[in-house]
Amino acid sequence: MKQNMELLAPAGGREQLVAAVACGADAVYLGAGAFNARRSADNFDGDALQEAVRYCHARGVKVHLALNTLVLEREMPSAMELAGTACEVGVDAMIVQDLGLVRLLRRAAPSMPLHGSTQMSIHNLAGARALEAMGISRVVLAREMSREEIQKVARGTALETEVFVHGALCMCLSGQCYMSSLIGERSGNRGLCAQPCRLPFYVKDPARCGLSLKDMSLVEYWKDLEEIGVTSAKIEGRMKRPEYVAAAVTACKNAREGLPVDAETLRAVFSRSGFTDGYYTGRLGSGMFGTRQKEDVTAAAGTLKDLEKLYAKETPRVPLEARFTMAAGQPLFLVLKDPEGREVRAEGEAPEAALSRPTTAEMALQNLSKLGGTPYFLKDPILRVEDGLMAPVSRLNLLRREAVEALTALREQPAAVPFAAPQSYDFPKMLLLRRPLLRGRFAKAEQIPQSAWEALERVILPVGEALELPQGGFAPEKAAVELPRMMFDEEAVRPLLQKARERGITRAVAGNLGAVTLAREEGFAVSGDFGLNAGNSFSLETLRDLGVEDATLSFELNLQNAVCLGDVMPLGLLGYGHLPMMAVRNCPVKAEVGCVGCKGFPQLYDRRKNGFYVSCGGARQGAELYNHLPLYLADRLRELNGFSFLTLYFTMETREKCAGILEEYQTGGKRENITRGLYYRTLK
Repeated sequence: MKQNMELLAPAGGREQLVAAVACGADAVYLGAGAFNARRSADNFDGDALQEAVRYCHARGVKVHLALNTLVLEREMPSAMELAGTACEVGVDAMIVQDLGLVRLLRRAAPSMPLHGSTQMSIHNLAGARALEAMGISRVVLAREMSREEIQKVARGTALETEVFVHGALCMCLSGQCYMSSLIGERSGNRGLCAQPCRLPFYVKDPARCGLSLKDMSLVEYWKDLEEIGVTSAKIEGRMKRPEYVAAAVTACKNAREGLPVDAETLRAVFSRSGFTDGYYTGRLGSGMFGTRQKEDVTAAAGTLKDLEKLYAKETPRVPLEARFTMAAGQPLFLVLKDPEGREVRAEGEAPEAALSRPTTAEMALQNLSKLGGTPYFLKDPILRVEDGLMAPVSRLNLLRREAVEALTALREQPAAVPFAAPQSYDFPKMLLLRRPLLRGRFAKAEQIPQSAWEALERVILPVGEALELPQGGFAPEKAAVELPRMMFDEEAVRPLLQKARERGITRAVAGNLGAVTLAREEGFAVSGDFGLNAGNSFSLETLRDLGVEDATLSFELNLQNAVCLGDVMPLGLLGYGHLPMMAVRNCPVKAEVGCVGCKGFPQLYDRRKNGFYVSCGGARQGAELYNHLPLYLADRLRELNGFSFLTLYFTMETREKCAGILEEYQTGGKRENITRGLYYRTLK
């Protein structure tokens, strides 16, 4: 069913907010405090948040507050305090990533609409259904989705759907990028991505920026997005200038109204070698890659001044009903009514008998319509003006000003959302002191040493690889299938799960909410993987309610934060392996040199010639990028007591190397050229 699609604009600061509203945005999204994914933007701290809401609501514009970062256990009271403030000032929705924050907000403010951030990595219908079960009202879909995939979610769920239509593209599926945190302790999941992916990464050409995509632009597909049922069209750019916001909002507004879109201005104000629609159209490949060039910067310098004119003046966007009465012996009387039904009345001194030039209805309307500098305009006003009377222009102007000021005050009044803060944030802590059990995750069945079936509590394989295990040559009670990190077509995975069940495998490892839903539907006991980004006790409770029985914590947690979690379910850590830094749909190796000759796990090099392994996603329609150094903790095992299990995450290792690593984690070992990951570091 067709719908009027919301135009949602970014507001990194006050100027951007004004530009978005003046140019025609229906809603803005903005951040406040330390819990938004653009912490380096100006944002709206303190009284600025209330002022922003008042400004927008007076103009009929909604405000969505981004609370879309992962929250540590000790930070949850502060995050909820900010949420309480947002409810008090009357924001219209909150954009959230952290599953624990979702849980607390649903209890504290059940009437506040929650939007599942794109940082939740929702890219299929099963994931959207998981959000529905949690009480979320809107899903912000992954940028990597095609038209058909978006349509499947939009038409297959009661959730509102929000889709990015213009702005920067990350190489990695949002919420699954750990590159910035592992390299520089600045986490994209915590709002401080340093964008190392924009630097050179290459297979053969050292000048190639093989992890940098062009910006996306789907403005020309506005009517198509409306047709398939998208609720909201979102512009990326809370770190951009107000001129960028003005240009993007104007382009979207023109597209909505069927007017020409000035693509050249869009490109001039900001682009990376132009734009791409590759994900939406399904045309992946080298054409999607691009960087910020000198000519891009030069073009912007010549465009910015003209764009300032787009938001230099207040734009009349709120229609008002008006009734004006001028009768002998009675006060002047003006009633203004806004689209939501708010009504104000203003009275002025009674008119006088006209000695020469009486005030006509046309003259009164001319004065009452002078609403410049306000967001209002009159629509079908009704005037009753008796003949032979005169009201000075100054009196009419005063009447108009009083009515407009009273109406604006009404429109600016915060519609506070009831909020009941939690009484406690405490959980019983883990008391397990024994050494954690070992699990092994293998990329290929051929990697598994025979000793693994005895030494490991669980042997995990990608679901397709698990079907390659020789009949009778494995222990089904110890085996588990790993669902893809990217699963754009979950129905293609369902028959693989069914075949695994037929072979006696009853456990699944799920790293995204869609995978959790699918595995549960197929009757598997589910273990949560690191991609669920569980980092506080409340998020673990949420996963438990979704049917997850145990969970691998996010490897962005350091040990100090990890050991503080409550005893909600058995918890584990990744204990060894080349950590997955990115899940990407557009393979950077394929884009540069193609697939010919690729034997699996080619390398992508950075400026220091470190080789980052890349694995082919196959049926997952993508690839994964791994850290060049392996995480190694075999010499620090005593410090890991208190966790239920450690997972040895094998990717490109040979069978012999897997056997050696497994032995070291049983008896102790020491290696060089390793990393401790983030377990002993402080993530910003």
